[in-house]
Amino acid sequence: MTRIIFAVLLLSLSIAACEPGSTETNSNANSPANTNANGQASPAPAASPSPVASPSATPQLKAGDKVKVTTNGVISDATVVSVDEKTGQVTVRLQGETKEKTVAIRDIVKQ
Repeated sequence: MTRIIFAVLLLSLSIAACEPGSTETNSNANSPANTNANGQASPAPAASPSPVASPSATPQLKAGDKVKVTTNGVISDATVVSVDEKTGQVTVRLQGETKEKTVAIRDIVKQ
């Protein structure tokens, strides 16, 4: 008998949890969301435009520019070999090394 009561209780709780309606009793539930003290509807705040990186925010790089590159948390001097703006990648030659390395534009600071 206890199992049946427990099963019915568990079933009713799971059904209640899946109901789309809210059972909260909020004193502000019946009032409109955008009203001011006089009961008049206040205008909705204007949506701010999404931030877009301006061309001046990203460094304008070209081959031969001296830059500082952050790799593995270390800042190193380097020279730009090539720039691929489409993918946001820059190929640089680190000072003191002969090997070229490709890094993201965001990891470069122009000197």
